Amino acid sequence: MFDPKKMIRPTVAEMKPYTPILPFEVLSQKLGREPHEIIKLDANENPYGPSPKALKAMQSGQFFHIYPDPESRQLREMIGEYAAVSPEYILAGMGADELIDLVLRAVLSPGDGVIDCPPTFGMYPFSTAVNDGQYIAVPRLNDFSLDVDGIETAVKNHPNTKVLFICSPNNPNGSIVSDETLKRLLNLPVLVVLDEAYIDFAEINGHTSHLSWVPNYENLVVFRTFSKLAGLAGLRVGFGGFPKWLLPHLWKIKQPYNINVAAGLAALGALEDATWLAEKTSQIVAERDRLFAELESISYMAPYPSESNFILCEVKAGTAVSSAKELKLRLEQEGILVRYFSKPRLESCIRISVGRPEQTDALLAKLREFEQ
Repeated sequence: MFDPKKMIRPTVAEMKPYTPILPFEVLSQKLGREPHEIIKLDANENPYGPSPKALKAMQSGQFFHIYPDPESRQLREMIGEYAAVSPEYILAGMGADELIDLVLRAVLSPGDGVIDCPPTFGMYPFSTAVNDGQYIAVPRLNDFSLDVDGIETAVKNHPNTKVLFICSPNNPNGSIVSDETLKRLLNLPVLVVLDEAYIDFAEINGHTSHLSWVPNYENLVVFRTFSKLAGLAGLRVGFGGFPKWLLPHLWKIKQPYNINVAAGLAALGALEDATWLAEKTSQIVAERDRLFAELESISYMAPYPSESNFILCEVKAGTAVSSAKELKLRLEQEGILVRYFSKPRLESCIRISVGRPEQTDALLAKLREFEQ
């Protein structure tokens, strides 16, 4: 007799699903509000959306009925020019999420170790579980900096460890890994995967991407994305820099047509609109700094400094609000969405994505209203 329970791989049966953010149409029904009435500050999306040239590029597309270039040659050429790295090191993906999965699929055998440094991006443990890896958590220190000694000890104690994930700026607190720390980690006998999804918002303060390091380190992978910088989260376009020994295997196992025609056109258009992207990035950073200063003036909010397009805030439970979760729910009833994580070290926090100035004003007005 056929038994469905025997069909599913045990590690898949036991794993917990990733919890994504709800789309606008679902949120609209849930909250009883039209999409334009919702202030969405819960997923670190770019509030300005795609650039004019990106929209024009999609509108002018003529070959949506033809399969796209499996190697994304034109896009990789333009990414190489934008990032000052030879295209031979570049591979594009359906967001950085696909690239995370590709790397693990290429290098992990069942039981191989993957070191993660929570609290951080939830796709690292998710993709580790999907790929039958052994998840090894080395929690961040109280200030959210990396426990480098702990990472080195974990590598020593787990000789089958192959991958170390580092997010910089880190999601959800926005801190940066220093060059000195990264060089120390690159001395370890593991593949260091540096996720720089938010690096564009840190460059204004002098922090730079490490994509240019990739040709010089055989154990460094760097991810970037168009989701945050270019407002293309809904189209799913990311890219990464990879060592030459790894790339042939990634090309073998990736889906042949992973970058769809519309997404590829939008990404090309965005790269041609560099001035517009820079202007919007500067506006987001300026709004982040304004939001941080205003949050500091609210009695029950304690924001953490951030180099990204979001701010993590500890919610001081007391007379104004009873908990971070309660604050999240109260804002939701007002049509303002922020992120709450029911995870260790984050139970007392909310994360606020940086929106447009008028969205910031609406959020601050409600936070002050709750204070009374």
